[in-house]
Amino acid sequence: MPPAKKPRRNPKAASGRTTPSGTRAPSRRYTPPAPKKKARSPMWVPAVTFTALLLGVLVIMLNYLGLLPGDQENRYLILGLLLVTGGFIFSTRLR
Repeated sequence: MPPAKKPRRNPKAASGRTTPSGTRAPSRRYTPPAPKKKARSPMWVPAVTFTALLLGVLVIMLNYLGLLPGDQENRYLILGLLLVTGGFIFSTRLR
């Protein structure tokens, strides 16, 4: 019986690796992404937001009750509505 032939080896696979060098086998474990740092608002943003909202409501109420100088005038109503609108706009910046 002739001697058995030795299997030919691939010269690139001389180290016995099953994956090409420089690549990693995919991991079977789930690794969650690193948590992102949450942005925080400066302290003046909520202060301006709530101050504008409260002042706007207060101006509208005082105008309705006739406690502001000049009795009930549209300019006080407009001022109160502008303050409330500004408060809502600033609330979009709140994080």
